[in-house]
Amino acid sequence: MAELHDLSALEQADLVRRREVSALELTEHYLERTQRLDDVGAFITVTSELALERARALPVGDQDGPLHGVPTAIKDLNLTAGVPTAFGSPAFADFVPDVSDAVTLAIESAGMISLGKTSTPEFGSPCYTEPEGYPPAVTPWDRTRMAGGSSGGAAAAVAAGLVPIAQGSDGGGSIRIPASCCGLFGLKPTRGRISGYPMYGDPVGLATAGPIARTVRDAAAMLDVLAGRRVGDPAWAPPPSGTFLEACDRDPGTLRIARIPDPIIAHAPVDAACSTALAEATHLLESLGHHVEDVAPPLPPEAVPVFETCWAVLTAMSVVPPEREHLLRPLTRWLSDRGRAVNGPEFGLALGAMRRFAAQALDALAAYDVVLSPTLAAPPLKVGALRNDDDPAADFEAQKAFTPWTSAWNVTGMPAASLPLHWTDDGLPVGVMLAARPAEEELLLSVCAQIEAAAPWRDRTPPGW
Repeated sequence: MAELHDLSALEQADLVRRREVSALELTEHYLERTQRLDDVGAFITVTSELALERARALPVGDQDGPLHGVPTAIKDLNLTAGVPTAFGSPAFADFVPDVSDAVTLAIESAGMISLGKTSTPEFGSPCYTEPEGYPPAVTPWDRTRMAGGSSGGAAAAVAAGLVPIAQGSDGGGSIRIPASCCGLFGLKPTRGRISGYPMYGDPVGLATAGPIARTVRDAAAMLDVLAGRRVGDPAWAPPPSGTFLEACDRDPGTLRIARIPDPIIAHAPVDAACSTALAEATHLLESLGHHVEDVAPPLPPEAVPVFETCWAVLTAMSVVPPEREHLLRPLTRWLSDRGRAVNGPEFGLALGAMRRFAAQALDALAAYDVVLSPTLAAPPLKVGALRNDDDPAADFEAQKAFTPWTSAWNVTGMPAASLPLHWTDDGLPVGVMLAARPAEEELLLSVCAQIEAAAPWRDRTPPGW
């Protein structure tokens, strides 16, 4: 008989709805696993008492949403009233917000129960999760290797069975990178799909929240929970035709798919495992009746320094009290100094240039329904392989070489997902990425669900599961 953590998030919610399992039983089950099995650096803070209190008080009714009663976790970048939220930085180690952001509020309104805050690197900047003073987040497939970042804690928690589903955020690949490293499905929604209330801290439009899950349908249900605009949002995506979960049951039809095998933002070598994963995904898509053709990278090399300028300015916008700046790690200080050196007109010109590059890329890809590429240039690397506190510039370049595709879809605002379609001979997961036109998450989810049905991965679990 299956254990509770073997079930999908939707299956667990169905048990709660039918009163065969209570939200309290689920919460106790996952808290026990978290206490016993979190050797993957998943959690920064575990809020056991608060989770149990909410589980006991949670009403159950026939009209509950699809994830009502399901345990989850909230990334340490997201404001959570009354819960320490350090943004992955010692500079905010004692910060406890008195308000929650739109993501936290949506999770609570859906009747999901957060077990605590998942690990993230400082301000969510690097693509690895090695926060100061805490263990690194590692993939449970090999605990000497990184879980990716910046949603590394969230992915490690889901992959190790500490929660059935979790929320992450993605400004340059930070959902899809850890999804690939941890053998999960991770979805970055389209720009404006999920509210940034109340911080609205990204004027560039690169970052958004999104789901990390073991199945496409679980992720779609989580997107239904998170999606929606709030009064005051500066931009928003058009509403879907139905629920995102319903989209998983639709036939995507015959699609024209653009394949991008060559790195976009860096001249990086591509590991043979990633090329193999791409070739296998191509064959699978063609066997499903889709048409796949190679295209050139849609962003020119000139777009890379423009992205870097915007990224550095966003890092510099993190308001750290002067007396705490010495607590920042070298990469953050280096990026902040780089961002502060950009004056207002230069930033405005960079924003305009990035939007023009995005428009050109969208135009180049307009004839295609979906875009296919590797997620990363290598399987999960050893912990510390990218980090270089002595040379932050080298650290940054190494990150680009590891992730030469992901940030392209943050620039364009397209929805994009990493699918766990390949494992190396020594058992490391390798993701493949699909992206769709802006606001076409429904199509993206329908083809991802079709792929999962043809090549299921859910029952493949890591050591210690």
